Amino acid sequence: MSSSFEPLDGAPRQRDDVPSELAQIADTVFLEERPERFPWLNVVLFLVTCLSTLVVGAVQMDAFTNTIGNRAGGLFGEILRSPSLLLAGLPFCLAIMTILLAHEMGHYLACRYYGISASLPYFIPFPSIIGTMGAFIRIRSPIHHRSALLDVGVAGPIAGFVLAIPALVIAMPLSRMQVLDGTEGFFTLGEPLIFKLIAAVMGMTPPEGMDLMIHPIGLAAWFGFFATAMNLLPVGQLDGGHIAYALFGRFHKRVSQGFLFTLVPLGIFYWQGWLLWTAILLFIGLRHPVTMDDSAPLSRRHVWLGWIALAMLILCFTPMPFSIG
Repeated sequence: MSSSFEPLDGAPRQRDDVPSELAQIADTVFLEERPERFPWLNVVLFLVTCLSTLVVGAVQMDAFTNTIGNRAGGLFGEILRSPSLLLAGLPFCLAIMTILLAHEMGHYLACRYYGISASLPYFIPFPSIIGTMGAFIRIRSPIHHRSALLDVGVAGPIAGFVLAIPALVIAMPLSRMQVLDGTEGFFTLGEPLIFKLIAAVMGMTPPEGMDLMIHPIGLAAWFGFFATAMNLLPVGQLDGGHIAYALFGRFHKRVSQGFLFTLVPLGIFYWQGWLLWTAILLFIGLRHPVTMDDSAPLSRRHVWLGWIALAMLILCFTPMPFSIG
């Protein structure tokens, strides 16, 4: 989730209607909520992302079933001749869009519960392996206290995680084992703990010398877990950053710095993408906006939610998400 706080006239101003102590903390005046208009941009981006994930889903299904194979013109030529082939991508499209929508609506509904002004999700269509770069919402008003911040931050990952599990359970019986032929250049996905646990329970752990050819629905679930892990990194204004600020207050920046420090060796020895991700997070910044009342204590329920977020991060994280054998 990305949240952007918008000061009036582009500059923060000190409030006159609060004590000086609070004025030093909540020193930003936020834009008043504008009259709601039909969210045309949100709808258009959602529909375009549905189309991009549908196309990618058709490509993934063709790779899984080898229906088109190496016929002249390839898959896209066949689609131009028979657009109905796109329907093969519908399972992947529905799975990935449902998981992403659940994640963002978790944030949105938590904001509505606390009376926080927030936009509907903005989806980002992109010609990637899943047809999108995800989605985000914009938070347009201050968050009241750390309890609300933690609920808003954790609601999205929980919703996406909960829906990714049944997607993987559905995909496992549709997947198949294949013999590793030792061919170089074979693209593989790392297996987070949650993936290994579900595969073991369903008897889909591949024996030595074989690999699991995952169904496109399972690929959508895998990216749901991957997105959950990336968002739960306790850095800056990521979901994990919101949770870290709610739990640790002003010490959250040290938590962010410590975690970024651990990503560097992971980038050197496992997946170089962690180095790029570290650079992006440093560019965005580790700072987190204050809430209107940071002194309000957290309940025991919110502390438990923090532990649940940590458990989801451990279950979904993998040091080498992608590799080429």
